[in-house]
Amino acid sequence: MTSYDAVVVGSGVIGLTTAWRLAGSGREVALVDAHPAAGASYAAAGMLAPVTEAAWGEEELAELNLRSVAGWPAFAHELEAASGCAVGLRNEGTLLVAADGSDRAYLEELLDYQSSLGFESSWCPAGACRELEPFLAPGVRGGIFAKGDAQVDNRRLLGSLAEAVRRSGVTLVAAAVDAFSTVAGHVAGVWASGRELEAPTVVLAAGWASSEIAGLPPGAVPPVRPVKGQILRLRGAPREPVLTRTIRALAQGSSVYLVPRGDGSVVVGATTEERGDDVSVTAGALYTLLRDAARVVPALHELELVEARAGLRPGSPDNAPLVGPASIDGLVLATGHYRNGILLAPTTAEAVLAVVDHGTLPGWAHACDPGRFAARRADEVAAARYLATTGDGS
Repeated sequence: MTSYDAVVVGSGVIGLTTAWRLAGSGREVALVDAHPAAGASYAAAGMLAPVTEAAWGEEELAELNLRSVAGWPAFAHELEAASGCAVGLRNEGTLLVAADGSDRAYLEELLDYQSSLGFESSWCPAGACRELEPFLAPGVRGGIFAKGDAQVDNRRLLGSLAEAVRRSGVTLVAAAVDAFSTVAGHVAGVWASGRELEAPTVVLAAGWASSEIAGLPPGAVPPVRPVKGQILRLRGAPREPVLTRTIRALAQGSSVYLVPRGDGSVVVGATTEERGDDVSVTAGALYTLLRDAARVVPALHELELVEARAGLRPGSPDNAPLVGPASIDGLVLATGHYRNGILLAPTTAEAVLAVVDHGTLPGWAHACDPGRFAARRADEVAAARYLATTGDGS
């Protein structure tokens, strides 16, 4: 048995950032993962997009996303200083364009919604869109410019975090977690490849697999499901980039994004598929992504296809993160980030550290509280009992 102050399960962007912050607070930390930095964080595009990812009915999450993107420049600077490795943070904003008239009508409605939330976004006429990005298709019908969106090179970020974690003295355990260890109803560590790692605090940051680990009572972790996303990378010339900022597009109702890198490459994604833990890459998905992307940027046809990959996003029942104390003592959740894991990594680690230090989730992180599902279940039970006693089952 080996003892630590905290054990972090999972070494994606959430687990790495959390382990780094916990170690920075003076704690002895172990980070456990059989396949370090190889999951959804590696497959992602690295968009920091609180504006263009905002969805109707997710206003609390949108507010949290805005808070996180505002802190990203300081976080990136601190991380680069700690690791000596650049993360490729870029702040050119996102241009969300419409391929045809019906797409434009949807974006106009979306802009009204963004304006109601106070987002820093504005309508960009078709000609202005092409002034910003000359390789856009002539038929583009205008779009929304989201000044506050940004991007980071997710793979460079993972490398930087891994180095910062190493320098901070975190113990890296390259093993699968078999089960949680519990004592008198409290989580007291984990079992990993037959080895017990003891700790008064375990942070569960295992992405879509967070609900799969044995040793907990039913309901201790709200269900987290894998949501498949297929994505591809194209290689271009660094001195002649096709794009200078992230382009998101509606192409005949289909969504697609194009994220340029400093080396001239472009990341194109991504599908959203409820197919369990399947990570196969399919011809149909790649065809659809390339077709829709080329509708708005035809020059992509000339780029070299260098990678096609599928990742599994961790989706919660309401697609908002699960960050905070679990229903069993000793366990802190940091999972279920769905499409916003990289964006929310700094604020998630901040929230986890607050829980470990003070036992409660900060007020600004209320939207992530895992206890929201227990509260909803209690409301549903109370409503059902009321209907049963009144006989009003209609």
